[in-house]
Amino acid sequence: MGTLADTNDRAALVRRLRAVEVESRRRWGRMTAHQMLCHVADAFRMATGAKAVSHDVTWFNRTVLKWGALHLPWPPGVFATRPELDALGGGTPPTDFASDLTRVESELESFVGFGARLGARPHPLFGPMSEKDWMRWGWLHTDHHLRQFGA
Repeated sequence: MGTLADTNDRAALVRRLRAVEVESRRRWGRMTAHQMLCHVADAFRMATGAKAVSHDVTWFNRTVLKWGALHLPWPPGVFATRPELDALGGGTPPTDFASDLTRVESELESFVGFGARLGARPHPLFGPMSEKDWMRWGWLHTDHHLRQFGA
């Protein structure tokens, strides 16, 4: 099971991020590859509290959905994106592809560096999460979107 807490897993994910090109075609969804980079960066900023998002924590989300999200591969369209993270809505709009790629890498490293402080941050759908849960979520979320673009 991949996790951003593992340096090898993290390095492999960054290599995959760097393989994404502006022309990379999506396999599902509505985002472009460029919008995906901004979305993933926004999600890391959400996790550290640098980007405020609305919450929709329910019993189902914090138990059943959270368990599935942390233990199973994410199929296309399984999780709703919070409006503030939607690349086609309230998320950060793309600017320069190379700069946005650098930003997502930087946000990933900031997220990992946040470490134990992540345990104090609730997820907007899953509620309370440990640092271990957050590191798994970060890997799964990024992996999901990289698979979306064949990376």
